[in-house]
Amino acid sequence: MTAITQDANTLTTFRRWAILFSVTLATTQYAMAILVVSVVLPQMQGSLSATQDEVAWVMTFNILATAVMTPMSGWLAARFGRRRVMLGSMAGFTVATMFCGLATNLPVLVLFRIAQGTFGAPLIPLGQAIVLDSFPRHQHSMATSVFGMAVVVGPGIGPRLGGWLAEDFGWQAAFFMFLPFGVIALVGLSLFLTDKGRQRGVTLDWTGFLTLSVAVVALQLMLSRGQRHDWFESPEIIIEAVLALIAIHLFIVHSLTARQPFLNPRLLLDRNFVIGLIIVGIYGMLNFTPMVLLPPMLQGLLGYPDSVIGVLLGLRGVGAIFGFFVAMFISRLDPRIGMTIGFLMQVASGLHMSSFDINVTIMDVGFNSLLQGLAIGIIWVPLTVAAFATLDNKHLAEGSAVYHLLRNLGSAVFISLSITVVIISTSSNYAGISEAISDYNKILTLPWSVGAWSTDNAKGLAALSGEIGRQAALIGYINAFKAYTLASLAVLPLIALVRIPKSQ
Repeated sequence: MTAITQDANTLTTFRRWAILFSVTLATTQYAMAILVVSVVLPQMQGSLSATQDEVAWVMTFNILATAVMTPMSGWLAARFGRRRVMLGSMAGFTVATMFCGLATNLPVLVLFRIAQGTFGAPLIPLGQAIVLDSFPRHQHSMATSVFGMAVVVGPGIGPRLGGWLAEDFGWQAAFFMFLPFGVIALVGLSLFLTDKGRQRGVTLDWTGFLTLSVAVVALQLMLSRGQRHDWFESPEIIIEAVLALIAIHLFIVHSLTARQPFLNPRLLLDRNFVIGLIIVGIYGMLNFTPMVLLPPMLQGLLGYPDSVIGVLLGLRGVGAIFGFFVAMFISRLDPRIGMTIGFLMQVASGLHMSSFDINVTIMDVGFNSLLQGLAIGIIWVPLTVAAFATLDNKHLAEGSAVYHLLRNLGSAVFISLSITVVIISTSSNYAGISEAISDYNKILTLPWSVGAWSTDNAKGLAALSGEIGRQAALIGYINAFKAYTLASLAVLPLIALVRIPKSQ
């Protein structure tokens, strides 16, 4: 019997489920809070008299704080114990969220959004470590399914629920909705969580922490502000890129030579864990990208109202919930089967989106959202089980921190790349299509081929220009969806390299 099984068997069934409920409730709130601001930014901008660039810092600084603190989770658990860190994180997150709702000016709001990200960041990686440590290995699929709903479904639910409350009660309600659930989670964690993970003589490797923090912050800033500043045409983006490269180089060299590095490079000796990190990075790339690309496409090109878009994206969450339940049964066979099925469904989803045209129906988009949700639900459970199948339980906290850091970075990188593909493709295709609008094009002399897009007057030319812009933008989105499909295909060979212990 392994150590993790011995530890899990010391808990009663009731206590295990109480821990799972409390941890899941805590992580759900943090997962929802990450993106809840995205739907209330316009309200904030008007209420706080801020420019679009200024109000964007409300999201940017929260993401930066999360990126810095996520890899700290392992050290915090080793230094103070998982129970203390979880209680402190949940309490700090709840208080910071309350003050976000009470903020009356932009600097105060940004300050407490930083606090929200700082305190909330350890909740997901430590929560995952606690769940895996509280259940025996043969129940990891079931426990991971329940926990995974918080991590994966939460970001989809948060913006919808927050947007609905903000419409009726103001943007502050999007923060206040977390308070009662934060108190319930805090009480549950204090009653049922045991103090584990603390080690003696643990010191913080400041060099490793600072170099990794600089690398992550510089990379996140470059990705979030690159398109706005025309990428490497901007001195700011060049500086951020150079800082990221230098810092990551220093971090790698230091980690390989230090006695007690900030992140233990020996984790990379575990084959399954390394493959799991690569796959979860690609999984992060695929997870949030459609949620970012579809709303502007549906609203700007097809004229869908916000209410309909919210319902269509909500179907993704419904599909994910079903996917987690399906994953419980598939993972009993072989985690590789579940991952293969899930990523093949992502491929099918990408191919379907690549076939969208200007007349795509609500049914098509709704079906695709369900398919994506089902896929991400099916993938998450076997992926997590396989990644941690052979990792020693004493490395769970640190391994979970790296695992979720790669998931977040993969998401940030691919979203930025996808938006860049859309913008560049739109511009180039607009120029290409416009070349066909000429007096020398005989098709344009036929009345039934031109219709309202007359080239003889300003109104007709404006209508024609608008239609060319719509078609060019749609081609840009389709190109981004093709990149999504290729990323889904690229991960399939990696799944074959995963090894499942015979005891599993």
